[in-house]
Amino acid sequence: MATAIPLVFEAYGTFHKPDHATEENHERAVVEVLRKNTADQSWWLGYLDTGAHDVVFPEAPLVTLYWDWSYILVEAGPKQALSWRTGHMRGPHGSLPDLFFPTDRSWLVSGLWDDTWSCVGGSDALIEALTREPLANARPVRPDEDSLPPGLARD
Repeated sequence: MATAIPLVFEAYGTFHKPDHATEENHERAVVEVLRKNTADQSWWLGYLDTGAHDVVFPEAPLVTLYWDWSYILVEAGPKQALSWRTGHMRGPHGSLPDLFFPTDRSWLVSGLWDDTWSCVGGSDALIEALTREPLANARPVRPDEDSLPPGLARD
């Protein structure tokens, strides 16, 4: 978990597309839960510069974040998180940024370049809300627990 999310949050979890859902429906469900559990504010959208995936704004300056990974970081919101990109490493039709969080930093979502799932850190209430949404396909994860969701394999 600590590779994807700094261990500064109350609770942690993972989510990935369930077999019965489209990437669009899954991602919309995740963003809707995040939006409903966040005060009205901007979100920061981060696109990891792997050299192999769309960073949306290729001419924008890079920002180095934890683990010395380079991101293009843009202030926007939930609508842009679902529309600015088409295709990412977690799925060929997905749109979510690789990293995103609200301005108040009350939660953080991160999808690592070699994982097919995303990790999230936030409040207990947020993780619980995500786990209640079937299309989010989320589960709580302790910081010392392997974040690999059941049924998935590492590449």
